[in-house]
Amino acid sequence: MLTLKAPAKINWFLNILGKRKDGYHEIQSLIQKITLHDKLTFAPSNDLILKTGAPVPVEENLVYKAAMLLKSRCGIEKGAVIHLDKNIPMGAGLGGGSSDAAAALLGLNELWSLDLSLEELSEIAGQLGSDVPLFLYGPLSFVYGRGEKTVPRKAEKTLDILLVKPPFDVSTAWVYNNFSMLTKKAEKVNNIEHFIRKIERAELKGITGDVSNDLESVTINSFPVIAGIKEMLRKQGAVFSLMSGSGSTVFGVFESRKKAREASCAFNEFWTAVVQTTADSEKVWGVDKR
Repeated sequence: MLTLKAPAKINWFLNILGKRKDGYHEIQSLIQKITLHDKLTFAPSNDLILKTGAPVPVEENLVYKAAMLLKSRCGIEKGAVIHLDKNIPMGAGLGGGSSDAAAALLGLNELWSLDLSLEELSEIAGQLGSDVPLFLYGPLSFVYGRGEKTVPRKAEKTLDILLVKPPFDVSTAWVYNNFSMLTKKAEKVNNIEHFIRKIERAELKGITGDVSNDLESVTINSFPVIAGIKEMLRKQGAVFSLMSGSGSTVFGVFESRKKAREASCAFNEFWTAVVQTTADSEKVWGVDKR
């Protein structure tokens, strides 16, 4: 039996550069894994069986799709029993489904003794979703293209984060379909490499004005409560706050875990989690969730 964690993520910035001929958007984003995670357990079996409490039909679950794609790609006849224990909320902009799919590829690669390289797994992962490949790599990644091209970066230290999710989900496809370059905000990360190096070292000073998420304008237009959460996080002491991915989760970065916990009391009507970003040296993960 094999058990893997599938971590959630946050986007430190998300730049939309335009729409491609293939219908996808060209993006740039800095993505970091956090300590909130799902758990996948794998056991040998003749059949492929996915057990999960998620409200998604098994055939539509990305874990099942990942397993079927890997079986087809490698000509595998055996199966597996996969238990998926969900902690990452759906429709939250935290990458839970994509992370689960990546963990499935990693777990089955080992369970079935396929010995596929990360590059080979990444190519398969890209067929499942644009952001699936990044979850195969380390804690911090710069992604570009439609999101499938990944450049791993160093993550020297951790940061304390408060996640706040309002009681509704947001469809990533809907947000991108409603995004317009005409309504895009002017603010950008002016010096991407300089900003990334600050995040690598977990340096909070002077980065507030550099952070942007081009998808915020779409999501906030339909769900203005997200703007309210951002403002409340700052009032509660967050160094800065930002919507993660396409939403609906907003994260605030705090100077300490204690301050993040105290700030969570201001969001009793919402789902919250006090977490940390992951670093290259981290071996033990922890999460306070309610």
